[in-house]
Formats: sequence, C-alpha cells, structure tokens
Amino acid sequence: MSVINVLSQSTIDKIAAGEVVERPLSVVKELTENAIDAGATAITVEIKEGGISLIRVTDNGSGIEKNQVKKAFLRHATSKITSIEDLNIVESLGFRGEALSSIAAVAQVEVITKTEAELTGIKFAIAGGREEELEEIGAPSGTTFFVRNLFFNTPVRRKFLKQPQTEGGYVADLMERLALSHPEISVKFIQNNQLKFHTSGNGNLKEIIYRIYGRDMAQSVLPFEMEGKGFSVKGFLGKPELSRSNRNFETSFVNGRYVRNDIITKAIEEGYRAYLMQHKFPFYVLHFTMEPGTVDVNVHPAKMEIRLIHGGELYTQLSGAVHTFFRQRELIPQVSLGDKREEEQRKKEEQGKKQAALSQKRPEPFETRRMALLQEESGVYGGKDKAKAERETASAKGAEPEREAGPGKETAKESEAERKTGTLEQPDQLSLFEDKFLTTEAAKAYQILGQIFDTYWLVAFQDKLFIIDQHAAHEKVKYERLVKKLEDVESDCEHQILSQMLNPPVVISLTGKEEEVLFSYRDYFRQMGFELEEFGAGAWACRSVPMDLYGCNEKELLVEILDELSESPLQGAPEVIRHKLASMACKAAVKGNQKLSLHEAQALIGELLTLDNPYHCPHGRPTIISMSKYELEKKFKRII
Repeated sequence: MSVINVLSQSTIDKIAAGEVVERPLSVVKELTENAIDAGATAITVEIKEGGISLIRVTDNGSGIEKNQVKKAFLRHATSKITSIEDLNIVESLGFRGEALSSIAAVAQVEVITKTEAELTGIKFAIAGGREEELEEIGAPSGTTFFVRNLFFNTPVRRKFLKQPQTEGGYVADLMERLALSHPEISVKFIQNNQLKFHTSGNGNLKEIIYRIYGRDMAQSVLPFEMEGKGFSVKGFLGKPELSRSNRNFETSFVNGRYVRNDIITKAIEEGYRAYLMQHKFPFYVLHFTMEPGTVDVNVHPAKMEIRLIHGGELYTQLSGAVHTFFRQRELIPQVSLGDKREEEQRKKEEQGKKQAALSQKRPEPFETRRMALLQEESGVYGGKDKAKAERETASAKGAEPEREAGPGKETAKESEAERKTGTLEQPDQLSLFEDKFLTTEAAKAYQILGQIFDTYWLVAFQDKLFIIDQHAAHEKVKYERLVKKLEDVESDCEHQILSQMLNPPVVISLTGKEEEVLFSYRDYFRQMGFELEEFGAGAWACRSVPMDLYGCNEKELLVEILDELSESPLQGAPEVIRHKLASMACKAAVKGNQKLSLHEAQALIGELLTLDNPYHCPHGRPTIISMSKYELEKKFKRII
C-alpha cells in the first residue's frame, strides 16, 4: 500500500497557484482587475518577453494600507467579500483572494503602494512565497506591481509556456478587452519598450474601437441599446459585412467583466442569422448591466464564465431585439471602385499619423514620479540616467492632476480632430438614407436597365446604381412564403401543410437521444407535413414530407433538424424547423444563368418590397448591392 504523505505548505501553494496562474496573461488579468476594483482612472501595463521576464502594472487607485500589505499576499485574503452570502451580490471583478498569493508563489514579486491619506508608501518584496523585503518609501498614491521571472521555481510549468511573442499576443488581446470594458479608464500598454496603444479614458467606446480595430471597423459599427427584463445592454453591433470566420470578434461584458456565455453568444448570433452567411460570425462590443444576484460569477477560477438565472428570457428578448434592429435598416452594401493600391497607401499614412500622435503623449505624472523614485531607491527600473529621471520628476511636479494633464486630455483633442476630418464619424451609407430603395414609393422612380450575365439585374435610382442577384432575391421570396405558412401552423394547431407521399418510404436509424427529441416534437413534425412511424430497432420510416420539399434529400433533412433540436434547446422546435425547412425550399428558386423577362424581374422586385428583410438571402448573402454615381465619376476622372 502506498504511503500517504502530508504535502508541505510550499508545495500546496504551488499546486494552488496552477489553478489561477496559467501564463503571463493570468497575472496581468488579476492585477488589472485589482486596479479597477481599487478605483483607478489610469492603468499602465508593461511586459517584456511576453510577460515571462517582466510584468509591470501601475495604477493611480486607492492603494493598500501599510498594515494590510503583507496580509494581501495570504491565501484567501480579500477585501471584496466577508462571507459566503456576499457571493450572491458580488460587484467587484476579483473576490476569491487567491491572486496575489498564487502569483507570489511562482514568481519574484515587488509591490510599491501608497494610499492618499498616508505621507509615505511601502515597498514589499516576496519571491516564491518567501518574504524578502519590507520598507517605507516615497511614492505617489496608487500601486505598482513588478512580477519577474514567472515560474522561476517551477521549471516544468515554465517549459510549457509558448514563445514570448505568442504569450505577448495573449496579453495584448487581454489589454484590448480591458480598454473596451472600461472606456472611462485610460489604459496604456507597452510591449518590449514599444507603446502599443494608449486610450484617453474619456468614456467614448467608439473611439476605443477605432484605436484597437482601425478606421474601417469603427465606421462600420452601429450603436445599439435596449432594456430587457432584468438587464440592459449598450454598445455597438457591426454591420453584416464585418462578419468573420470565427468568434474572436464577439465581445461581451457583464457588469464590466469580460465573459464567455453560450446564452448571450447564441442569442446575438440568432439575431444576426438572417443577415450573415453560414459559418460566419458577427462583430460586436456590448456591455450588459444585470443585478448581481441574477449572475453567478463563481463558476471558474478565471472568472470568465458565468451562469445566468433568467437565461431563457434574456435569449428571447436579446435575439429578437438584434433581429428587429437590423430589420429596421436598409442594409445594402456600397461597392467601392477605388484603387486597391491607393487604399493601402491611405491606410499606411493614417497608421503613421496615429503612431506619431501616440509617441508624442507625455507619461502620466504619477507614473513618472514612481519610475524616478524606483531608480533612485532600488534601481529596479533601468534605462534612464538619474539626472534625466530627476528632470522628469521636477517637470511632473508642476503638472496638472493626472486625469487633466495625462493622456485623456490630449487624446480627446486628437479625437475631436479626427471627428472633424471624418476619421471616426461617418453617416451610415444607406441605413440612414432618407429615400430607401425598397419601398413602394421609390418603386415608381426605378429605372430597370436590364439583365447582365443572365444573373444580375441593373436598376438606377436617384444617384445610385443597384445590382440585384436574381437567385438570391428569389431564394428570399420563397423563404418568406414558406415561413409564413409555418407561422400559420403555429397559430392554428388544426392547420397542416400539404404533404407528398413517399413510395417507398425513407428509413432512417436514430440514436436514443435523437429518438427522444423526435418523441418530444412528434406532433409538430406532423403539423409540418411529415408522417413518421416506428420501423423497429431504432429505425423510423418517413412516409410523407411537406409538398414544397418533395425531391430534396429527406433523410439528410430530418437528421439535420434533429441534430439542431438536440443541440439548441433554447431555440425550440418552431425556430429550428422553420429555418431548416425554408433553407431547403430555396433549392427551387430561380438560378443564375437563367434569363428572365422584364415583367418577371418587375414582379420579383415587387415581391421583395413586401419582405421584412429583403437585403439578404436565407444563407446571409446580399441580394442587392449598390454603387454611387460619385464612385463612377471618380473612376472616369470626372472628379479628381
């Protein structure tokens, strides 16, 4: 029998640290969250070698009292909660009390901190869980953490870190999310002595989007705001053309905390579904405000996953609001004929101006004084001679308070200049167009020019040329027709869609889970026009299908519907089946390379006018694009 050993406290601390400190990203996350909880209005993060050799986090928050500094590094020591009941109403980002203890167990840590009420600050050094130094020191109000040589005493953990460039990329992503989560905080990020970005802290979320994602993205987002039952949301939704192939650009914050939550993600994606191509995901930055008691943030040590008490209600309200938001706008993409090389050159010049503006920003006074003191007292922050540091310190003493003289004021001026030149604010191209293209009134002024390539119809209206894809447009018309029939079935249980008998019947084999789903929604399948009966040994026979779907791959269709029902219970049978059946019915739409008469084209455009969302086919492809007269004249050199 194996001998049972009692582990040493050092070993226990290192094992526990593994749950909180996975990589440099984890350290930066915990320290910046503490800075926010301390009321900081400016936070600077600097890393070297991806954060493996050095992480510096400086803030101008409330600081830590002298007699509390050592206690802060004890396991499960926290100022955020006092009892288990407090978890029901926790509003701070951190609350477990594990962060500082875990970081100090696997790194060399030094903290310099001072509260507003105290005359001097304190410097405390701890490495591998062992205290090394504690002394008074002159320092400005706030806190600076230096974390060096991460995992210096756990080489196995360090060996599994990725390359410094990769680890630095993780930290950069975190810092971008931090800036987006708190636009009211000035965030500065330095990597390997290079300034990556510096936000103003003026509360303008769209400005943060511009600084992080660039001008093109900032011009293609739309402000979104709603009040739901038990929650509110505010932020920006990207236009459908900003769709991406992954979820990396889906950003949600709940009560200021960056979170990953399937209910929120699926609700927004469902609202976008009619406007995006399959396997494409939207761009959005949304801030949710919820009562703390309705959110469980104590799910995972990283605190990035949450549970929602009223998740079902939030899903329904949020997905509906996003869908309605886009349905009320005319989302016809504008095609540019600009030269690609000219566009690239313009972007390079713009990026150069942006970097030049950032490089001219003065360091925050609170940070300048701190660096000079560190250099004089302990030499921990090198790179400048003492005389230069003293000059900067003297300059900083005569400066205005940090929030006034720091980056916020300068960046606000710069942002105002950008807005005047149209860098940030541009009117939505067609979403705010007074005379919409697809209206009964506008139809009287259409000039249908003809069909090209037996696929596209050209229509002139006012000072724009519209190009309509006949296949996508007809797909959308047929889709809406079938959806209307299915909605009639939902409102009238006695109503059934006409069926077509299959001879011989289609036999499919189902798993236990698929059979359970089929039993749950069997009546609904019958109303849809399916006739299904058991065939023995887990097999089912499909004897009839909706008439509009006769000739499609019935077996594949049924399996896909059952898969979606089993994986997406929040959406419910009506939503899943409605979209799946309608998508399959689109196969009967008129194809490209099929010539239509002028009368048929007029009828098709006329039917588009009656739809809720005529701008995208069921698969998310645009049905219409536009080209401005200005672009054409510019290409023909009528406008220079």
